[in-house]
Amino acid sequence: MVGDLVNSFDFLLPDRVCVDWENGITMVLDKGLGLLNLIDIMEISGEYVDFLKFGWGTIILHNKNIIKEKIEITNSFDIIPYPGGSLFEIAYLNNKIPEYFDELEKLGFEALEISDGSITIEHNIKLDLIKEAKQKGFYVLSEVGKKDQEKDSNLELKNRISLIRREIDAGSNKVIVEGRESGKNIGIYDKNGNVKDEEVDIILKNINPDDLIWEAPNKNQQVYFILKIGKNVNLGNISTDDITSLETIRRGLRGDTIGKI
Repeated sequence: MVGDLVNSFDFLLPDRVCVDWENGITMVLDKGLGLLNLIDIMEISGEYVDFLKFGWGTIILHNKNIIKEKIEITNSFDIIPYPGGSLFEIAYLNNKIPEYFDELEKLGFEALEISDGSITIEHNIKLDLIKEAKQKGFYVLSEVGKKDQEKDSNLELKNRISLIRREIDAGSNKVIVEGRESGKNIGIYDKNGNVKDEEVDIILKNINPDDLIWEAPNKNQQVYFILKIGKNVNLGNISTDDITSLETIRRGLRGDTIGKI
């Protein structure tokens, strides 16, 4: 049982000034956690998590009552759970978007992701779906980028920026910059997982960083964005094993960021 809620060595803990749901966001990827595992993670690291993404189509494979319990547990820690964009894309391919929205509400989701990373959706249709989801009261995260490396590389940076702007204008609360689970050879990452600094600079000149969540599954990427933008940068696709690790990087508690932020 957790007794005293005061952290040890709290006199050494640097502050992190965050505006709820605006910046300093940590979005964590759930690949199919069990209830007890989820509770353990939330109790030890829940205060450092803002969004829990049920990855891919995993929730289709698990009992509905368990999914509801996971949503309730996550909400109890003041964390927003939502299904990953792949599930939305599957619903779109099957012409089941109205049923999809309805099922999300029944399960208790208050947020969703709208993406077209694996399929093709005419962008005006995607914008309409963002607007529709907002009208239904959902917190909307949309994603820009393709999961296929060849298709993503054909998406010119100026077009990528235009898509981001239009999705923000349509009502997306946050736009996710595609990085996949691997963080390699996609979007702003080269084949080795290094950040394409010039592309990030151009994006930052055109888009408010508070409107973005950068998928940054790897430590070097997390360090890069924290040093580049600040400790309150929005980061996503964080492994459940890396929640505390990321927070130490944000707070300047490890060699990569001590004395640098």
